Parts: sequence; C-alpha cells; structure tokens
Amino acid sequence: MRLHGNGIVAQSGGPTAVINNSVYGVIREWQKTDGFGTLFGGLHGIKGILQEDFINLSAQQSSVIEGLRYTPGAALGSCRHKLKEEEYATLLQIFKKRNIRFFFYVGGNDSMDTANKVHRLAMKENFDLKVIGVPKTIDNDLPFTDHCPGYGSAAKYVATTVMETGIDLKDLLSSNKVTILEAMGRNTGWLAAAAALAKRDEDDVPHLIYLPEKPFKRERFLADVEHCYRKIGHVYVVVSEGVTDENGCYLSADSCRDAFGHAKLGGIADALKTMVEQELRLKVRSNVLGTTQRAAMHYASRTDADEACLVGREAVRLAAQEMSGLMVTLVREDKRDYLTTPGCVELRRVANTEKKFPLDWITEAGNFVTSRFLDYARPLIAGEIQVPTKNGLPDYVRLRLGEVKTKVS
Repeated sequence: MRLHGNGIVAQSGGPTAVINNSVYGVIREWQKTDGFGTLFGGLHGIKGILQEDFINLSAQQSSVIEGLRYTPGAALGSCRHKLKEEEYATLLQIFKKRNIRFFFYVGGNDSMDTANKVHRLAMKENFDLKVIGVPKTIDNDLPFTDHCPGYGSAAKYVATTVMETGIDLKDLLSSNKVTILEAMGRNTGWLAAAAALAKRDEDDVPHLIYLPEKPFKRERFLADVEHCYRKIGHVYVVVSEGVTDENGCYLSADSCRDAFGHAKLGGIADALKTMVEQELRLKVRSNVLGTTQRAAMHYASRTDADEACLVGREAVRLAAQEMSGLMVTLVREDKRDYLTTPGCVELRRVANTEKKFPLDWITEAGNFVTSRFLDYARPLIAGEIQVPTKNGLPDYVRLRLGEVKTKVS
C-alpha cells in the first residue's frame, strides 16, 4: 500500500526571484495526488520546523497560491541554520507527532546536506519518511543538474543591468571612464559570466569578466584595463565577489563567517576601483547589485519560472512513487531546440559539493567567457513574466499567516 500522511515544504538559504514557483508546484501537485493529508509550510526553513511554526497551506486562498507564481522572495520565510546533531532527533520527533511523512526542502548545497541527513536518520529509526530536495540557487553551482532554478532570472537581470549601465557609461561625456560591477558568486563564476549575454558587438560592454575559477593576477588585470581603455575609450569590468589570488585567498572577505562556516564576501568592486585609480589614474565607478540579483521578479525569465514550478511538481511525484533521499534535477534533452525534462540524483551525491564554471568556457587570457557558455545560457533567460500591477507598482501577494498558523506546544 502507498504511504499516507501529511507533508511539509520549507525554503532555505538566499531566495531567488522564482523560488515561490517551486512551492507553488509542490502545492498544486500535492492537491492532485489522492490519499495525501495536510500540506504544511514550515516558516523560516528548518528553524521554523524545529519550533513547530507551521501554516496550513491547504487553507490558503487559491488566488494567493496562484500569486506565488509572480512574487519574489521566500513566501514561507527562509533561514541559514546549521542543525546540531541533537536537533535532527528533535526534528524527527516533530514529524512523528504530526504524522508528517513527506518532507520537501527547497534550497542549495547546504540545504541538500540537511535533507540528506534527515533522510538517513529516518531510515536508521525505521520511520517511513520521504525526503526530496528541490533545487534553487542563483549561483548555479548544484552538481548533476544542467542548471538550477533561480539562475536564469538572476542571469537575465545581471545581463540587462550591464547592458543598461554600459549605455550610460558610453554615452555620458564625463571623467568616469571605468565601471566595475560586482556580481554574487562565492566560489563559482556562473552569475558574473552571465554579463557576457549583454554583448552584441566587439566593443560592447562588458569588456572584461573575472571568475573565481581562474586566479586573479593584479598586473594582468591592470594591463587588461589599460588596453581596453586605449582601444575603446572606456572600460566595463564584471567580477565575481569570490575571486581569489594565486594562493587561493579571497581578494575581499570579512573575517566573520556564517552558520555553515562560509566567509562573508563583498567589497571586491571597491578594492579594484582603488587599484585602478591609484595605478592607472582613471576615474572609476563601482556598482554592487547585492540582493537585487535574486529579487528582480519584474524582469524574471519565463523559462526559469516554469522550470522552478516543474521541479516542485516533480518532487511530489517522486515522493508519491515511494522514492526518498533524492534531489530533483533538470536534464537538457536537445542541444539545438531547447528542451528540459526532470530527473533526479541521490542527495548524498549533491550535499556540500559545488559545480564549477568549466575552465574551457573561459578564454585563454582568463578575462572573458567563450561562445560555448553563451549557447548554454541564452535559453535560460528566455521569456518574460507578466506581473500584475497596482498604482503603478507590482502587486505581489503574501501568504496569510495569522488565520491559518498552527503551533503545537
């Protein structure tokens, strides 16, 4: 007999523009599946589940659920919480008490590690729990999937911003001759690389792109900037926040670390600005996009939103087939006519691992990307989302927490 019981879905880590599409997919597929009980939402990720801070998603208005498809941020709330060993046992006890037999965790590398450990503990305790990871990350660094939901929209936003600010740089007669834009990307350069999508002609922006996969060399960088300036008259540089020197040390990082031990990055654009101004005597403007890269639903990718929904739906389908300990993946079926289908991979193979930007997609000079990346990325940014507006601004939705919140003492 097929397993029956309640389910819970939660979000973790940095949100994306389309992360709520995955929750929407989970909800709608859950509602289609016979025999399932109540679907809960865990508020603020795994931390909220530990506090038994749930909402009954089955009690939400259908119009609000539909609105998740065009609303950015984490509708359920997110967190960055590394579970202690004793907290895994507490989590399992809560699942048993609530008869929660299905756990869907939407997140990135660290979240997949958490989901894997929950799955392993449930098996050890002989508790029939189906655990499925739902991928999301603007960093595009989860392995065993062609790409990650969230990346396409962030890539589209970065490329568009570079194109627009590049026009501003070129057309304005001023002393500002160099722009340096800092993109997110702790250890991988996928998001900074997306800036190359803005380039149509040889002299178009961006002119230089630097990724963590290639060691950053100060003298080479200065020579690159000077060469571009002499040739074009202005220079647009895009750099990943996580670029490192030849010793593997971040060029710009805070001494503080997050719950998972990751160094807090930021400030590379300002550091390079100072370097260029001091050494080349050129006036530089530095731009840091910050969280705008992951929150820009107003120009998100339709392809990305649809695929985020797809992986949410597939997570429920896998669980309904009595499968567990898996993360949903996206498989690119056709290299010419873009088509993806859902697949899956064991959580243990994904946990705490990163998919690096391919070295052979970086130019020999180490300061740009090749056409192979452009062919890979262009389909991911295709299409737009029609966001309803009110008084000239997006009319985003919010889950109704107060009326349907449920907590057990």
